[in-house]
Amino acid sequence: MDKDSIANLIDDKNQALINWISKQDDEKWLEGPNGKWTTGQHALHLLQSFKPLNAALSMPKFVLRYKFGKANRPVRDYQTVVNRYQERLKGVEGKTFGPSKNMGVPAISEKQYLLDRLQVESKKLQYKTRKISDKNLDSLILPHPLMGKMPIREIIMWTAYHIEHHTNTLKEKY
Repeated sequence: MDKDSIANLIDDKNQALINWISKQDDEKWLEGPNGKWTTGQHALHLLQSFKPLNAALSMPKFVLRYKFGKANRPVRDYQTVVNRYQERLKGVEGKTFGPSKNMGVPAISEKQYLLDRLQVESKKLQYKTRKISDKNLDSLILPHPLMGKMPIREIIMWTAYHIEHHTNTLKEKY
């Protein structure tokens, strides 16, 4: 998948999420199935997954290479990344990783702010995706808490699917 296609996919998936959440009644922001995240927590979780990726992509590429290494395999296609993520999720149902581990419930007053931040972080990622060289997209790796080390192209494709995954969860259960 080329850079423009990945950036456009992120935009499409993020826009679908924001449109869906924006159309929901404000009361739904604080609701979720018993024992599951609220709509607000889903939005916050996605924001928390965008931010470290954007921060990493802002670092000098030699720092990423030094810190995490280089890919030792070819880049997987989008569907393979999605399939691997779905497979890995089966083994950790109910677990939360990274900064989302102990997150609170965002207040209704934070709804528009979080949606705006999701839009900003999405646009940043789209810009950085288009700007980075294909060589760096395919050879530099970043760690993912569930998937392990992944080439940057894969982790950006995963991010697009991650948004879709949460959007589908919200549509099905909320």
